[in-house]
Amino acid sequence: MGSGVALFTLSLLLATHHTHSAIGVNWGTMSFHKMKPSTVVDLLKANKITKVKLFDTNPDALRALMGTGIQVMISIPNDLLSTFNPDLFVQQNLSRFMGKGGADIRYVAVGNEPFLTSYGGAYQNYVVPAMVNLQQSLVKANLASYVKLVVPCNADAYESNVPSQGTFRPELTQIMTQLVSFLSSNGSPFVVNIYPFLSLYQNSDFPQDFAFFEGSSHPVLDGPNVYYNAFDGNFDTLVSALAKIGYGQMPIVIGEIGWPTDGAVGANLTAARVFNQGLVNHLLSNKGTPLRPGSPPEDVYLFGLLDEGAKSTLPGNFERHWGIFSFDGQAKYRLNLGLGNRGGLKNAENVQYLPSRWCVAHPAKDMTQVTDHLTLACSEADCTTLNDGGSCSQLGEKDNISYVFNSYYQLQMQNEKSCDFDGLGMVTFLDPSVGDCRFLVGVTDRDLSSSAELMARWDIYHICIGLVVWALTRCYIL
Repeated sequence: MGSGVALFTLSLLLATHHTHSAIGVNWGTMSFHKMKPSTVVDLLKANKITKVKLFDTNPDALRALMGTGIQVMISIPNDLLSTFNPDLFVQQNLSRFMGKGGADIRYVAVGNEPFLTSYGGAYQNYVVPAMVNLQQSLVKANLASYVKLVVPCNADAYESNVPSQGTFRPELTQIMTQLVSFLSSNGSPFVVNIYPFLSLYQNSDFPQDFAFFEGSSHPVLDGPNVYYNAFDGNFDTLVSALAKIGYGQMPIVIGEIGWPTDGAVGANLTAARVFNQGLVNHLLSNKGTPLRPGSPPEDVYLFGLLDEGAKSTLPGNFERHWGIFSFDGQAKYRLNLGLGNRGGLKNAENVQYLPSRWCVAHPAKDMTQVTDHLTLACSEADCTTLNDGGSCSQLGEKDNISYVFNSYYQLQMQNEKSCDFDGLGMVTFLDPSVGDCRFLVGVTDRDLSSSAELMARWDIYHICIGLVVWALTRCYIL
């Protein structure tokens, strides 16, 4: 390892990881329309967000984060836990980017919710060995005092009817004891993902007001403690589970928490704003929870920064709509993160949009044969807002078809052939958005010159067509 990294590491040993509860974001990149990483990093800086969690080790993202002072958590995907080379991982994803003027990588997430019930234990036995081997590699690289290993866990790792009785799932007790012992001995927190929205979505009997922070008419009574929101109850259930294996004072970080804005009943802009603002206010109050009064989580990473239109919809159509910003970095609603921007979120600047044009259903064509085209388009593009509860679910038939056509057209980077649909589609320069239903224009992470060239080719094509039509008209008149 170079002397620059060694000096950087030494100089940072005096710094503590946490001074107070801090709010960060999850930066997911499963999108059909990706902004340049530098544009996203500028968005973080404009909103004074100083902590970001990545779901991989994307080198372009890490390069963009270099020299910013933004603290970074990188991740090893679950399917690599049994095969990755720890020495090579440290060299390629840590040492290469750290150092003077480099990326401030604080955490490596070893897997993501690897103990999730639905995985059936597939990754369970790889987690602790992977952490032990990676820790040894960090020691060799002189980074172990600064870069900490964590394992983001889903809240289904523990269970109870009331928070004070919280325990880890029986089949996880042994491995959790090993894991938490490792975390504690190396100065790492326990990272958990908590989603009150999913509790509400999956259980029709779940009291809606209990999911938020405005107080509940259905509080949970637990001995002398009263819980008025799902977050506090879930958090303290984990505190109890940790206490039962001997680690009641274990620091806790919230790896993911948020509320989607589309794709399901209850997933809307108003609910997302009320939940996230309520969460922020609750954290900044330093009130804590009944089992940890005055001690809120060390860090909380909102899920997520941007919408991800390419995510799997297996959990639900809402899965693509968790962002506090839309895919192009535009704030969806007013939100004060308590980071100094009193005017709310600031939008991304210098976003490289494709030309302002849309693909819509041809108004003069019969659409009786359109079904196969819609099926094909939605198998590739994101049409989740059209489903029940979605922001575009109230469109009329023609507008519905237009929305699908346009989603596919933008996905194909406005390729002229992608708006044909056997003659049923046509390009328009008039925004067809209806009410809250936004017909998107794609973005590109290519250089502006590429977009300008694309626009120029399109304009030349249409000028030529116009000249041909004009010439034929003149000939017909003569």
